[in-house]
This record gives sequence, structure tokens and C-alpha cells, in this order.
Amino acid sequence: MTEQKASPPIRQPNHENHGYEDGRPPISGRKAILILIGVVIVAAILAVIGIIPRLRAEKTLKTRTGDLALADVTVAKPTVGEPSQEIVLPGNMFAYVDSPIYARTDGYLEKWYFDIGARVKKGDLLATIASPEVDQQLAQARADLSTAEATAGYAKQQAQRYTDLLASNAVAKQDTENFISQQASTNTQVKSAQANVQRLEELTGFEKVYAPFDGIVTARDVDLGTLINAGAGTSGGREMFHIDDEHIMRVYVNVPQVDSPSCTPGTIADLTLQEYPGRRFHGKVVRTARAIDPASRTLLVEVDVPNGDGSLVPGAYTEVHFQVKVFRQTLILPVSTLLFRQEGLRVVTVVQDDKNGDIAKLVPIVIGQDDGRVVQVISGLQPTDEVVQNPPDSVIDGERVRVVAPNNGGVPGTPRPEENQSQGGQGPEGSE
Repeated sequence: MTEQKASPPIRQPNHENHGYEDGRPPISGRKAILILIGVVIVAAILAVIGIIPRLRAEKTLKTRTGDLALADVTVAKPTVGEPSQEIVLPGNMFAYVDSPIYARTDGYLEKWYFDIGARVKKGDLLATIASPEVDQQLAQARADLSTAEATAGYAKQQAQRYTDLLASNAVAKQDTENFISQQASTNTQVKSAQANVQRLEELTGFEKVYAPFDGIVTARDVDLGTLINAGAGTSGGREMFHIDDEHIMRVYVNVPQVDSPSCTPGTIADLTLQEYPGRRFHGKVVRTARAIDPASRTLLVEVDVPNGDGSLVPGAYTEVHFQVKVFRQTLILPVSTLLFRQEGLRVVTVVQDDKNGDIAKLVPIVIGQDDGRVVQVISGLQPTDEVVQNPPDSVIDGERVRVVAPNNGGVPGTPRPEENQSQGGQGPEGSE
């Protein structure tokens, strides 16, 4: 038997529902497409409404994270140097005349008359030396002179006698010439003896040591009975006295090459010493070496300072204050702004970039005077440059930074006022 399929029931029209079972007409294909498009649009709108805040939040988070990663720096403009300024350099003080006194004859010190600290006048007797050997040599030289003078006198008489006899042809001409030659020879011997006597007399004169100029005895290196050898230290002699003329003090200063054009003769220079707090001794530059020392790259300068009251002493250390004119514009920076890199000395400045904001820029500079607290910048900077104070060692050229106020109510890292104004007074919440 073959199984027959049941036929579907025949839908009967319902006249009460306009001929349809549920009372609604069937949806056409075009209308269904429009409904589907509407649903897709609504879904897309809902998706966009949900995604945009998330994207905005992610962007805000990224921006805030980037801002938090920026280095906070404080900036300040360099100070413009004065047209004239004071430079302070160490100096060494010397007496205007400084002389060691040595003996010019051998012997033993018989007596000294002035000790250290004594003021002496030119020609004052400082000491006497006993030199009996020289005295005996002088006595012998005087005896030799007397013998030479007697011999010369006899030769003169003989020459005169033979000259008179030669006129009457009583003697030979050759004999007369011999006596005349003998007279000239003995006269030369007399002169030689006289010179020797004079030499020894001068040596005995050196037995008395006199002061060569007005001054103060600053050293006495001999005492009674000390063996004295003639000559300076290189030939075995020893210094007897040391005398300084202190009415004017010479102060020698090594001026750096960069400041050497300003330290010319006539430049005012004041001295300060720790033992005289609050007091200044006035002097001026009198001469320079006019040559830079290749080892230290400095110019040797001499400053003369009057010392009428004797307050200044030789050998003292002093600080010399030069009042110099500045021939070029200089900028002053604290040493804390300097970066010492392998490529040279640098400072960090902040420049404005339209896209990235504040950008760090490493600028090479050349410095002049450095007193340990501030430095003088000769070239590399402009007065309008904003220089980073205490820059981090890790900063690189072109890095973004955030400029903050040095201290805003004691809160570190507060943006500087111009940044707040540029944001319209809004905080982080208002940025959204």
C-alpha cells in the first residue's frame, strides 16, 4: 500500500477580519527593508553613543598620563650684568723693596745692632765682622806698596842721573835707556801695589754692614761668633739680615684671560683682609706683565697700595676687588643651572611649540667669571631666554616639559599662571 500524504488544510477566509485570520495584512518586502534599516540605524546610534564617551575617556586618560609623565621644571630669565662690575681675585702681598743682606768679607760676627722688627735708616750700622786675615793682608799689601815706591824712587833717580850724563857723553846711550825703562817698570809696580791696597781696604770696609735703604728688619739669621762667608747663598754664604721697605705694598694678582682687557694701569683696586673686617685698603693697578701665562691662562697684574700706618705686612694673603668696565653684555646665571655633558657645558632653555607645548632645548654656552655661586655667561644666551633652574640630568634636547611656578602656596608642581589662563581657568574636570 502506498501511503498518501495529508494535504494542508484550506484556510478559510474570515469575513469579519477582512478575509485574514489574524486581522492584519501581510508585510510587504519594501516595508520590511525599511524597518530593518531603521533598526540598524538605531543600533548604530546606540553604539556610537556608547563608544564616543569611551573614546573620549581613553583620550583624556592618555592625555593625563602623558602630562603626568612630563618633567616639572621651573624657569627664570638670566640677569643682565652691570656695565661696570667688581671682580674679586686672590692676591699675594710683597714689600715695595725686599732685600736680603749678605757679607762681602769672611770672618766672625763681632756684634749686631738691630733685631727683627726694628726700623732702620739708610746707612745705619747693622753689624760688624771680625776678619783678622783680611787685616793682615792689608798690612802686607801696604808694606809691598812701600817697597815698590822705594824701588820706583831709586829707579827714577838713576834714570835722571844717566839722562844728565848722556848730555855730556859721559855714559852710554844704551845704559841710559835701560834705566829709563826700569823707571817705567817700577812705576807700574807701584800702581799695582796701590790697587791691591785699595782692594783690601774696601774688603776691610765690608767688615761693617750698613742698611742700604730705609726699612724694617724682618729677619736676622746670625748671632755673635757666627762664621761669616762672603757671597750669596749659591757660593756658600748665608743671609745675615732681611730688610723690607713697606711704605708701599706690591700686590700681585693673576687675572683670568677673559678679564685681562679690563685690568689696565690706573684701574681702581681695593684690598680686603680677614684680620681687618669691614676695612678696605685703596690702591690701583700700576703695571701688568702684558703677556698671558700659557700654563694658567692668566695675566700677572701689580697693584700698589699705600701703607702709611704699617697695617699691611709682606707675605699676607688678600682679596683684591677690581672695579672694571664691561665692554660686552653679560648674563648672570646661578651655577645650579649648568649641565656638564660630554660635548661641553650646556644650559636648558624652554621654547614654545604650537603643537607640543613647552620643549626643552639644550644650549651650549661660554662662561667667564665663576665665583662658585653664580657664573658670567659671555655667549650662547639671550636676555629673554627662559632657563631651567636645577635641570634633571636625564633631560634631552627636544623633550616635552611642564613649566611650573617655583612655589605656589607651598604646592610643588603647580602650573605657572600663564598655563592656567590659557586653559580658561578650568581644572582637569573642566577639560572634558
